Amino acid sequence: METIASVTLTVADPEAARRFYTTAFGLESQIRLRASDAATTGFRGFTLSLTVSRPADVDRLIDAALAAGATPLKPAAKSLWGYGGVVQAPDGTIWKVATSEKKDDGPATGRIDEIVLLLGVADIAASKRFYVERGLTVAKSFSRVYVEFDAGPGPVKLALYRRRALAKDAGVPPEGTGSHRIVIGGGGAAAFTDPDGFEWEAAALTAAP
Repeated sequence: METIASVTLTVADPEAARRFYTTAFGLESQIRLRASDAATTGFRGFTLSLTVSRPADVDRLIDAALAAGATPLKPAAKSLWGYGGVVQAPDGTIWKVATSEKKDDGPATGRIDEIVLLLGVADIAASKRFYVERGLTVAKSFSRVYVEFDAGPGPVKLALYRRRALAKDAGVPPEGTGSHRIVIGGGGAAAFTDPDGFEWEAAALTAAP
């Protein structure tokens, strides 16, 4: 396994979720959907981030998400790292939309530069070691705080963050139980579950859209 081949959100109503993601973010093939009624409460332990070029793109996507039925968690605002905001989709998935630019010097481009899956983990070092042993290459690493892996040709970049810090960044309490409601498709031939309970499927199981 060298990259993420797919990300599947398990949702109560796949058709409703598909309409939301197409309308709000223009995501048609990057995120897959699967029906599930698995119990889950509170923070699911992960967020998905859309990285864009300009603050105008942040505002455009967040406004579209809210109009499509998302719940605001953090309004778009400047921060130490740039400009961004957080919303929760109707299916419960938390999305952050952000740019490293603070100055709004042009109109929205309508382009998403990058999709990042951030997993909230209990032990950064242990999870980093786990994924490196399964073939992922570290692109950035900040001690026991944050790890980012090389996305390669995959559609989604994987990163690790401490669970409590990730929940704080998302604007929600860190407590949560039950299913993560996400399945990650790997580029290898074997399925596995990581130290924090995130499930990975074999590439053969993720071939169909």
